[in-house]
Amino acid sequence: MTDKLKYEKSFLEKGFKYICGVDEVGRGPLAGPVVCAAVIMPLNDIIEGVDDSKKLTAKTRERLSAQILEKAVACHISLVEPQTIDQINILQATRLCMKNAIEGLEVTPDYVITDGNMTLDISIPQQSIIKGDMLSYTIGCASIVAKVYRDRLMDELAVTYPYYKFESNKGYGTAAHIQALKERGACPVHRKTFIKNFIK
Repeated sequence: MTDKLKYEKSFLEKGFKYICGVDEVGRGPLAGPVVCAAVIMPLNDIIEGVDDSKKLTAKTRERLSAQILEKAVACHISLVEPQTIDQINILQATRLCMKNAIEGLEVTPDYVITDGNMTLDISIPQQSIIKGDMLSYTIGCASIVAKVYRDRLMDELAVTYPYYKFESNKGYGTAAHIQALKERGACPVHRKTFIKNFIK
């Protein structure tokens, strides 16, 4: 786990105390919101097994998410709905989502690290890290929390809109999901700008 604290340790050495990791889930799906989590973790009580959420099984993510939420100094989850994604595009929606997650924290961070290559409109010092969910413990924690939250949300939407099988595709463009779109058309949680090639 030591290598995954490389970034955090460098910021601690510079005098920053509350280091916030931020990650998003759901940029690519045809349906559902983009979800972002911002977390500040205690760095002297590390949770073993934290990694990029996509590398973990659903059961492992659920277990780790519960541990992260229990131990976090602060955590906030934000989402941006499909209608807004259609209005401002997914890049701007993701930036807004990340900003809202940070601003919703009960503890104001001293430094923010984000996954990917994203500059946010915040006054707090920040750094984006390519593959940050694999390289940074704090971003990895945010990745897991956001993924578990969004998956649960898509499971709930699957009950409301059973035809699209959101419980198995989480809104991503699987063959079955695309076929359902062609047969049924869109539902209110579809992103219109994402599905225009699949339906008339």
